[in-house]
Amino acid sequence: MSDPSRPTSPIRTAAVIPAAGRGVRLGPGAPKALRALGGTPMLVHAVRAMAASRAVSLVVVVAPPDGAPEVRHHLDEHPLGDRTDLVVVPGGATRQESVRLGLAALPEAIDVVLVHDAARPLVPVDTVDAVIAAVRAGAPAVVPALPLADTVKQVAPQPQGTPEPVVGTPERALLRAVQTPQGFDRETLLKAHDTVVEGEGATDDAGLVERLGQPVVVVPGHEEAFKVTRPLDLVLAEAVLARRRATDGYV
Repeated sequence: MSDPSRPTSPIRTAAVIPAAGRGVRLGPGAPKALRALGGTPMLVHAVRAMAASRAVSLVVVVAPPDGAPEVRHHLDEHPLGDRTDLVVVPGGATRQESVRLGLAALPEAIDVVLVHDAARPLVPVDTVDAVIAAVRAGAPAVVPALPLADTVKQVAPQPQGTPEPVVGTPERALLRAVQTPQGFDRETLLKAHDTVVEGEGATDDAGLVERLGQPVVVVPGHEEAFKVTRPLDLVLAEAVLARRRATDGYV
């Protein structure tokens, strides 16, 4: 039993941002994380979104295996404040490997880990803080998510261009569209990455924790935390950024 008279160490939070992907659906050009959004690389916006939380003391960016110096150069051109440290490490061939390499760069003092998509550059700080608060309250894994606006159909996959038969219609009220940052108790996330073999069906870090049999909880996400995947998403992100700059003084 802990001694209430004894001072406790503050819970420290770090964010890992895997940014090693090419993002081919966004079209030819620079890696997706370095595409310009309002004149600034998308990755810079994502890093700033994590650093906007006063709880985040460290951001680890996982760069392409041969692109760490270039990524570091772009980030150094847009420095963070003194409150948040920044580390850039080379990534791996897959997202899971890259996240694992980011986790390996964390100092021992970190208790809570956020994993955030570089392609979600405009997530509001209130969402980041809500995820952190839920982990600190005892949840081993937390994801921000939104209710679905569209009806979802389950199909029997067919070759591209071939009509696909519908085999079911899940109840929409029970479904959520998951976003990032996803938040974790550090030891839980490390165990998930050490235990779950890549390719076993988990498409995100919360899925790895689910496969351990550990609970994952959902907190409200935000419509501006959407993922920039296709050219139309980039147009929408530019519009959101322009509104923020006009009304909130966002830079």
